[in-house]
Amino acid sequence: MDPFGLTLETMGAFLALSAIIELTPGPNMTWLAIVAVTEGRRPGYAAVGGVALGLALIGIAAALGLAAAISASPAAYQALRWGGVLYLLWLAWDGWRGDGAVENMAGPGASLWRYFRRGLITNLLNPKAAVFYVAVLPGFVDLSGPVLSQTLFLSILYVLTATLIHAAIVTAAGFARRWLEDPVRELVVRRALSALLALVALWFAWKTRG
Repeated sequence: MDPFGLTLETMGAFLALSAIIELTPGPNMTWLAIVAVTEGRRPGYAAVGGVALGLALIGIAAALGLAAAISASPAAYQALRWGGVLYLLWLAWDGWRGDGAVENMAGPGASLWRYFRRGLITNLLNPKAAVFYVAVLPGFVDLSGPVLSQTLFLSILYVLTATLIHAAIVTAAGFARRWLEDPVRELVVRRALSALLALVALWFAWKTRG
């Protein structure tokens, strides 16, 4: 047992479950693949950073009880849920249009910040992340130990697991970028992925309905 009151068996089971959840196709996986394929790995890694920060902030909020309050309020949950759905649909539309003028004018630094910001917003508007921290994570906490420190530690483990998986997705998708240097291929793949993201947004709305 470690200083937080968690056994190696508990941490191993939590890491395995976290990996399975993150490997299940969803909004993050689809959007990160779109970014890596159409824009390159650097914007993809910037987006991964934003996603990681979003997950970390929600984890801290959950540890302090804010996520539980959101989960208990149907109105707050629905507002967050539909905000996430609409934002994903907007990202799908933006990817479908493929307007690169803003990216070229903004410069590399601004472009990376833009993807970091999008990754952050996407996860802050993702009620599934809050529900995970409220409904799944507490099952691995030993109530006889320090609950707050255990919750924070498990949240860190989850964020690290998710970040490694997301970075791997971006790396793998980035290798396809050279094949997409042909404008016709790039257009077809970008719009196919954007359409997939729109479908994921609709699936997300269905799965998170109350």
